[in-house]
Amino acid sequence: MSSRQSAAIFCMLFGCTIMSDISARAAAGPKKPVRSAHPSTTAPGRQPTVVARAKARDTRLPVAVGETVDVNGARRAFRFSQAQHSADSATRITAEELTNRNVVTIADLQQLLPNVTIQSMNGTSTINYLLRGVGMNDYTQNAMSSVMTYIDGVAFPLGQMSNGMMFDLASVDVTPGPVGTEHGQTDTGGEINIHTADPTATWHGGLSEDIASYARNRTNFHVSGPLSRTVSFRIAGQAQQGGGWQSMPLDGSHLGDANEGALRAKLRWQPDEKTDIMLTGHWVQDDSQVVTGKPFLNVQPVGPSPNMGFYQAEWDLRPQFAALFGRSASIKPSEHNTFWGADLKMSRQLGFATLSSISAFETERIGEYTDQDATQYATGDQYRNVVSNTFSQELSLKSAHQQSPFHWSIGAYYDRVRMAQQFFMDFTQYLPQRGYLSETSYQQNQQTFSQFAHLSYRFPHNVTLFGGITHEADDRQLLGLATRHFGISTLNFNNEATSANQFSGVVGVQWQPVSNLMAYFKVSKGFKPGGFTANNTVIQAQLAPYKPETLLAYEVGFKSDIVPNVFRLNGAAFYYDYHDQQVLTTLLVPNYGPLGMFMNAPKSQIWGIELNTEIHPFRHIFLSGNLGYQRGNYQIYQTLNTTAVAAYAQTHGGVWQAFYTDYSGTDTGMPKLSMSGTAEYRFNPLNGYEWVTAVDGSYRGAQAMSPGVTSGMFLMPSYFLLGAHMTFRPASGRWSVTAYASNILQRHYEVSAGMETTTYYYMPSPPRFIGGRFGFNF
Repeated sequence: MSSRQSAAIFCMLFGCTIMSDISARAAAGPKKPVRSAHPSTTAPGRQPTVVARAKARDTRLPVAVGETVDVNGARRAFRFSQAQHSADSATRITAEELTNRNVVTIADLQQLLPNVTIQSMNGTSTINYLLRGVGMNDYTQNAMSSVMTYIDGVAFPLGQMSNGMMFDLASVDVTPGPVGTEHGQTDTGGEINIHTADPTATWHGGLSEDIASYARNRTNFHVSGPLSRTVSFRIAGQAQQGGGWQSMPLDGSHLGDANEGALRAKLRWQPDEKTDIMLTGHWVQDDSQVVTGKPFLNVQPVGPSPNMGFYQAEWDLRPQFAALFGRSASIKPSEHNTFWGADLKMSRQLGFATLSSISAFETERIGEYTDQDATQYATGDQYRNVVSNTFSQELSLKSAHQQSPFHWSIGAYYDRVRMAQQFFMDFTQYLPQRGYLSETSYQQNQQTFSQFAHLSYRFPHNVTLFGGITHEADDRQLLGLATRHFGISTLNFNNEATSANQFSGVVGVQWQPVSNLMAYFKVSKGFKPGGFTANNTVIQAQLAPYKPETLLAYEVGFKSDIVPNVFRLNGAAFYYDYHDQQVLTTLLVPNYGPLGMFMNAPKSQIWGIELNTEIHPFRHIFLSGNLGYQRGNYQIYQTLNTTAVAAYAQTHGGVWQAFYTDYSGTDTGMPKLSMSGTAEYRFNPLNGYEWVTAVDGSYRGAQAMSPGVTSGMFLMPSYFLLGAHMTFRPASGRWSVTAYASNILQRHYEVSAGMETTTYYYMPSPPRFIGGRFGFNF
């Protein structure tokens, strides 16, 4: 065996850090790159947004993430070493961990993160995020999310546009708390940063096939390499089919099959060592079926069939309703969505600073049929058409001298959104209140312009003061909204507009007493603009704009490698002073029924703690885990008591009566305790081969559907999930074989909840999945 092969095997056994910095590699050991054992899945030991430049004579292309290994005889068990010096509480996840935990959608991240809720609305592709209890349950997706999603630095102000993009990844960072003073757009809840793999300086490719229970199939591929001394490319794609696990008790037909395809292409040009230009394009087609809710309460006699199993569901589609929106009457609840976009990123080193630009255009075409009442009756079936596009531009200038005690960055961000939506509703069997087909349509325009600056200075004794400020101006208009009750009447509503102009920022101190311990304290203010409630509209009051929300956050934390490469422990505690929190509540329209509406809770508070650890106690054992605990309550808030309204209607034959409650001092209902962890054992059964066996688990506390609920039907119970995987692969990384299982204990739990017309329902969880995955790299 050659010394290079021996070094590669040694590095795999003891967790050497993957590096892309050629100068550091030259100082540490061999000058020629050693191929990574897992080039397609291993993330570097630093944030992947920092791209090192190759100094080799035969190319000027950047060294690819995950393409070289630092071989210097030191054991490096933990990733993201550079992030240990950042004053934040972000959770950073490698591509390998994402694969091992079967993360294929953004919603899957919930099981890996502390104090995070990521839920699908009504089983659809609409995803809502709550970090530390800060978020917004926005089914219509016509508002900016409280948690901003970024893909390779591109902000997605309409979160649904990022669907289908979780493939060919480098890593994912999730940062809670107010953001926006260093890049992108300001927000109250935080941000999710998805980093995809970049073009490589050498030819590289891979193909994987994943087959599991319920005929689920996932295929991924990528190919990457140089086109010339200054140009490289990467093309990646994925396809998903099957996996439907719900069934109709009446005829046994099943529901939930995936049918999705996606492509991404990157072209990088580096004409010299100071200039980096990358053009990225992507396309996603999603025709997947959606999961349907499981009713637990219906206030009218028409309702679900009795004694349905946990994995059973009901749905219907009347031909008259299908003809209204132009689809076949044979379709099941499903998506018919197309997402595509392109972005151009450019950077130029100016000596004293680096000038960067990100220009992006994203568009979505959504056609979505859902059986919102989750019954075989036409009391709340819905079809939604959405056509949206957004253009964004970011410019930033950042100081270049990393060894200097003074660092600064300034920039500006602009986005422009144009949206048109149609909501078709079938209420024909919802009698006597409605009994008709309905359509609500509107257009919405929005533009945002913000400027940001961030400064930091390192004093003696490694004490650093930092601060940042953001100013944002936001304008939104709701235009031409009308509701047609076919065969009865047409309701035309007045246009609405709202604007906001506010500052937000951060100030803090960071102390690094020794190289493996850092502590920080910061105070930050977040801001999120207001908006409109716009779906099934019957009175003008529904369109009243809700106000912007602001959040004042206090956070103290530490990061420590107590025993370097053996025991890492990070922690944070936070307190949020929340003003005008945007909440989804219920408006009761007389003689009509309850309708969802966004309002502001004048004042609330949230507090909690988070802990993250990695432990490598023995040669073959690797442990990791996190814990989050959070509490929140409304300090000033009065609104409709949906629990009391539903109870009254159920006992009075569907007659609606309003009951209002003062929820001041009441718990908001967020899950309080969340935990996640992995235990992994790696060894070499044969010379040059590795076997990995791991178990993972996650716990999530109970979540209330209404404030103050502690038991009963309106509380989604806590649950624990167990998973496992085993992988066999050669040290060369040419191929790998994996067997895995998720939800091994076959837990029945609810992933979200909601209501439509007379039905209150849970969205049930997926069952146990057992599968296998084969991957080949070249």
